[in-house]
Amino acid sequence: MLDVRAVSKHFGGMKAVDNVSLSVQRGDIAGLIGPNGAGKSTLFNVIAGVTAPVAGEILLQGARVETEPAHRRLARGLGRTFQIPRPFPAMTVLENVLTAAAHQSGERLLANLIPGHRIGSEERQNASKAMALLEFVTLEKLALAPARELSGGQRKLLELARVLMADPAIILLDEPAAGVNPSLIEIIIERIIEINKRGVTFLIIEHNMGLVARLCRTVFVMAQGRLISQGPPSTVVREAQVIEAYLGGSPA
Repeated sequence: MLDVRAVSKHFGGMKAVDNVSLSVQRGDIAGLIGPNGAGKSTLFNVIAGVTAPVAGEILLQGARVETEPAHRRLARGLGRTFQIPRPFPAMTVLENVLTAAAHQSGERLLANLIPGHRIGSEERQNASKAMALLEFVTLEKLALAPARELSGGQRKLLELARVLMADPAIILLDEPAAGVNPSLIEIIIERIIEINKRGVTFLIIEHNMGLVARLCRTVFVMAQGRLISQGPPSTVVREAQVIEAYLGGSPA
Protein backbone atom coordinates (compact mmCIF):
# COMPACT_ATOMS: atom_id res chain seq x y z
CA MET A 1 0.00 0.00 0.00
CA LEU A 2 2.74 2.47 0.99
CA ASP A 3 6.48 2.32 0.31
CA VAL A 4 8.85 4.96 1.65
CA ARG A 5 12.30 4.53 0.12
CA ALA A 6 15.39 6.30 1.50
CA VAL A 7 13.44 9.50 2.21
CA SER A 8 15.20 12.49 3.73
CA LYS A 9 13.98 15.94 4.75
CA HIS A 10 16.37 18.60 6.00
CA PHE A 11 15.74 22.03 7.50
CA GLY A 12 19.01 23.86 7.11
CA GLY A 13 21.58 21.69 8.83
CA MET A 14 19.01 19.68 10.78
CA LYS A 15 18.17 16.24 9.38
CA ALA A 16 14.55 15.92 10.51
CA VAL A 17 14.14 12.74 8.43
CA ASP A 18 17.36 10.96 7.53
CA ASN A 19 17.29 8.18 4.91
CA VAL A 20 14.12 6.49 6.20
CA SER A 21 12.65 3.46 4.45
CA LEU A 22 9.50 1.61 5.50
CA SER A 23 6.65 -0.34 3.93
CA VAL A 24 3.05 -0.60 5.10
CA GLN A 25 1.19 -3.59 3.70
CA ARG A 26 -2.37 -3.36 2.42
CA GLY A 27 -4.84 -3.98 5.25
CA ASP A 28 -2.28 -3.50 8.02
CA ILE A 29 -2.46 -1.27 11.09
CA ALA A 30 1.11 -0.04 11.55
CA GLY A 31 2.48 2.23 14.26
CA LEU A 32 5.15 4.92 14.11
CA ILE A 33 6.63 5.63 17.53
CA GLY A 34 9.56 7.52 18.99
CA PRO A 35 10.40 10.37 21.36
CA ASN A 36 9.37 13.97 20.70
CA GLY A 37 11.55 15.43 17.97
CA ALA A 38 12.25 12.04 16.39
CA GLY A 39 10.91 13.20 13.00
CA LYS A 40 7.60 11.34 12.99
CA SER A 41 5.36 14.30 12.11
CA THR A 42 7.84 15.53 9.51
CA LEU A 43 7.75 12.09 7.88
CA PHE A 44 3.94 12.24 7.89
CA ASN A 45 4.08 15.66 6.24
CA VAL A 46 6.41 14.33 3.55
CA ILE A 47 4.22 11.27 2.90
CA ALA A 48 1.05 13.38 2.78
CA GLY A 49 2.54 15.99 0.43
CA VAL A 50 2.61 18.92 2.85
CA THR A 51 6.34 19.28 2.30
CA ALA A 52 8.69 17.80 -0.29
CA PRO A 53 11.57 15.44 0.52
CA VAL A 54 15.12 16.38 -0.42
CA ALA A 55 15.79 12.77 -1.42
CA GLY A 56 14.02 9.45 -1.76
CA GLU A 57 10.84 8.00 -3.25
CA ILE A 58 7.28 7.55 -1.98
CA LEU A 59 5.04 4.97 -3.64
CA LEU A 60 1.32 4.85 -2.98
CA GLN A 61 -0.35 1.70 -4.31
CA GLY A 62 2.61 1.30 -6.65
CA ALA A 63 2.61 4.85 -8.06
CA ARG A 64 5.39 7.32 -7.27
CA VAL A 65 3.89 10.39 -5.60
CA GLU A 66 6.77 12.30 -3.98
CA THR A 67 6.39 15.18 -6.46
CA GLU A 68 2.58 15.30 -6.32
CA PRO A 69 0.67 17.87 -4.23
CA ALA A 70 -1.41 16.77 -1.25
CA HIS A 71 -4.77 16.93 -3.05
CA ARG A 72 -3.58 14.51 -5.73
CA ARG A 73 -2.43 12.06 -3.09
CA LEU A 74 -5.84 12.35 -1.44
CA ALA A 75 -7.43 11.49 -4.80
CA ARG A 76 -5.20 8.40 -4.89
CA GLY A 77 -6.60 7.28 -1.53
CA LEU A 78 -4.25 8.83 1.04
CA GLY A 79 -6.13 10.40 3.97
CA ARG A 80 -4.53 12.17 6.91
CA THR A 81 -5.57 13.50 10.32
CA PHE A 82 -3.67 15.90 12.56
CA GLN A 83 -2.41 15.74 16.14
CA ILE A 84 -4.30 18.95 16.92
CA PRO A 85 -7.66 18.89 15.08
CA ARG A 86 -8.52 22.10 13.27
CA PRO A 87 -12.23 22.03 12.43
CA PHE A 88 -13.95 25.08 10.97
CA PRO A 89 -15.22 26.40 14.33
CA ALA A 90 -18.24 28.38 13.13
CA MET A 91 -19.49 25.63 10.83
CA THR A 92 -21.64 22.82 12.15
CA VAL A 93 -20.22 19.38 12.80
CA LEU A 94 -22.14 18.09 9.78
CA GLU A 95 -20.85 20.88 7.54
CA ASN A 96 -17.29 20.07 8.62
CA VAL A 97 -17.69 16.50 7.43
CA LEU A 98 -19.26 17.64 4.16
CA THR A 99 -16.18 19.74 3.32
CA ALA A 100 -14.30 16.49 2.65
CA ALA A 101 -16.73 15.15 0.04
CA ALA A 102 -14.73 14.43 -3.10
CA HIS A 103 -15.52 14.96 -6.80
CA GLN A 104 -18.58 17.18 -6.26
CA SER A 105 -20.18 18.36 -9.50
CA GLY A 106 -21.17 21.63 -7.84
CA GLU A 107 -17.49 22.58 -7.61
CA ARG A 108 -17.41 22.99 -11.41
CA LEU A 109 -18.78 26.20 -12.89
CA LEU A 110 -20.29 24.65 -16.01
CA ALA A 111 -22.28 22.08 -14.01
CA ASN A 112 -24.02 24.91 -12.15
CA LEU A 113 -25.16 26.47 -15.42
CA ILE A 114 -26.88 23.35 -16.76
CA PRO A 115 -30.56 23.02 -15.70
CA GLY A 116 -31.55 19.70 -14.20
CA HIS A 117 -28.01 18.72 -13.39
CA ARG A 118 -27.49 16.12 -10.66
CA ILE A 119 -25.95 18.56 -8.16
CA GLY A 120 -28.96 18.47 -5.82
CA SER A 121 -29.02 14.68 -5.82
CA GLU A 122 -25.29 14.54 -5.06
CA GLU A 123 -25.69 16.98 -2.18
CA ARG A 124 -28.45 14.86 -0.64
CA GLN A 125 -26.35 11.73 -1.02
CA ASN A 126 -23.36 13.45 0.58
CA ALA A 127 -25.48 14.69 3.48
CA SER A 128 -26.80 11.18 4.05
CA LYS A 129 -23.28 9.74 3.95
CA ALA A 130 -21.98 12.43 6.33
CA MET A 131 -24.75 11.72 8.83
CA ALA A 132 -24.00 8.00 8.66
CA LEU A 133 -20.35 8.72 9.42
CA LEU A 134 -21.28 10.96 12.35
CA GLU A 135 -23.44 8.16 13.70
CA PHE A 136 -20.50 5.78 13.24
CA VAL A 137 -18.25 8.01 15.38
CA THR A 138 -21.07 8.68 17.93
CA LEU A 139 -21.45 12.39 17.06
CA GLU A 140 -24.84 12.28 15.32
CA LYS A 141 -26.58 14.16 18.18
CA LEU A 142 -24.12 17.03 17.69
CA ALA A 143 -24.51 17.23 13.91
CA LEU A 144 -26.03 20.71 13.94
CA ALA A 145 -23.86 22.11 16.74
CA PRO A 146 -20.97 24.45 15.91
CA ALA A 147 -17.69 22.54 15.83
CA ARG A 148 -16.20 24.95 18.38
CA GLU A 149 -18.40 23.34 21.05
CA LEU A 150 -16.77 19.93 20.73
CA SER A 151 -14.35 18.59 23.33
CA GLY A 152 -10.83 17.57 22.33
CA GLY A 153 -11.82 13.92 22.05
CA GLN A 154 -14.92 14.73 20.04
CA ARG A 155 -12.78 16.77 17.64
CA LYS A 156 -10.61 13.71 17.10
CA LEU A 157 -13.74 11.73 16.22
CA LEU A 158 -14.87 14.52 13.89
CA GLU A 159 -11.48 14.38 12.12
CA LEU A 160 -11.94 10.64 11.68
CA ALA A 161 -15.41 11.13 10.18
CA ARG A 162 -14.12 13.88 7.89
CA VAL A 163 -11.24 11.82 6.52
CA LEU A 164 -13.58 8.87 5.95
CA MET A 165 -15.83 11.12 3.85
CA ALA A 166 -13.14 11.02 1.15
CA ASP A 167 -13.15 7.18 1.03
CA PRO A 168 -9.40 6.73 1.70
CA ALA A 169 -7.53 3.48 1.13
CA ILE A 170 -4.91 4.39 3.75
CA ILE A 171 -5.12 6.83 6.66
CA LEU A 172 -2.18 8.55 8.35
CA LEU A 173 -3.51 8.97 11.88
CA ASP A 174 -1.56 11.48 14.01
CA GLU A 175 -1.82 10.82 17.77
CA PRO A 176 -5.51 9.84 17.95
CA ALA A 177 -5.36 9.37 21.74
CA ALA A 178 -3.54 12.61 22.64
CA GLY A 179 -5.57 14.67 25.11
CA VAL A 180 -8.54 12.29 24.93
CA ASN A 181 -10.35 10.89 27.99
CA PRO A 182 -10.28 7.09 28.42
CA SER A 183 -13.91 6.50 27.42
CA LEU A 184 -13.42 8.27 24.09
CA ILE A 185 -10.11 6.46 23.53
CA GLU A 186 -12.05 3.20 23.67
CA ILE A 187 -14.47 4.50 21.04
CA ILE A 188 -11.57 5.59 18.83
CA ILE A 189 -9.90 2.17 19.14
CA GLU A 190 -13.15 0.37 18.31
CA ARG A 191 -13.75 2.56 15.26
CA ILE A 192 -10.21 2.09 13.95
CA ILE A 193 -10.62 -1.68 14.21
CA GLU A 194 -13.98 -1.52 12.42
CA ILE A 195 -12.63 0.72 9.64
CA ASN A 196 -9.65 -1.60 9.19
CA LYS A 197 -12.00 -4.59 8.86
CA ARG A 198 -13.56 -2.75 5.91
CA GLY A 199 -10.18 -2.82 4.16
CA VAL A 200 -8.65 0.54 5.13
CA THR A 201 -4.93 0.55 5.98
CA PHE A 202 -3.54 2.66 8.84
CA LEU A 203 -0.19 4.19 9.78
CA ILE A 204 -0.53 5.67 13.27
CA ILE A 205 1.73 8.03 15.22
CA GLU A 206 1.04 7.45 18.90
CA HIS A 207 2.72 7.79 22.31
CA ASN A 208 0.08 5.72 24.09
CA MET A 209 1.83 2.35 24.06
CA GLY A 210 -1.29 0.59 25.32
CA LEU A 211 -3.14 1.71 22.21
CA VAL A 212 -0.19 0.75 20.00
CA ALA A 213 -0.01 -2.73 21.54
CA ARG A 214 -3.75 -3.28 21.05
CA LEU A 215 -3.98 -2.00 17.48
CA CYS A 216 -0.68 -2.32 15.67
CA ARG A 217 0.70 -5.46 14.07
CA THR A 218 3.88 -3.74 12.95
CA VAL A 219 5.71 -0.87 14.66
CA PHE A 220 8.38 1.43 13.22
CA VAL A 221 10.60 3.28 15.70
CA MET A 222 12.26 6.61 14.88
CA ALA A 223 14.91 8.51 16.83
CA GLN A 224 16.85 11.59 15.74
CA GLY A 225 15.37 11.41 12.27
CA ARG A 226 16.33 7.81 11.59
CA LEU A 227 14.47 4.50 11.66
CA ILE A 228 16.12 2.44 14.40
CA SER A 229 13.82 -0.59 14.65
CA GLN A 230 10.74 -2.27 13.25
CA GLY A 231 8.69 -5.35 14.05
CA PRO A 232 5.83 -6.53 16.27
CA PRO A 233 5.20 -4.20 19.26
CA SER A 234 5.95 -6.91 21.84
CA THR A 235 9.40 -7.44 20.31
CA VAL A 236 10.34 -3.87 19.48
CA VAL A 237 9.75 -2.41 22.97
CA ARG A 238 12.26 -4.89 24.45
CA GLU A 239 15.15 -3.84 22.21
CA ALA A 240 17.93 -1.99 24.01
CA GLN A 241 18.22 0.82 21.45
CA VAL A 242 14.47 1.42 21.57
CA ILE A 243 14.42 1.48 25.38
CA GLU A 244 17.30 3.94 25.39
CA ALA A 245 15.89 6.23 22.69
CA TYR A 246 12.17 6.05 23.36
CA LEU A 247 11.77 5.14 27.02
CA GLY A 248 14.87 6.91 28.24
CA GLY A 249 16.20 4.00 30.25
CA SER A 250 18.23 0.84 30.10
CA PRO A 251 16.99 -2.66 29.39
CA ALA A 252 16.22 -4.74 32.45
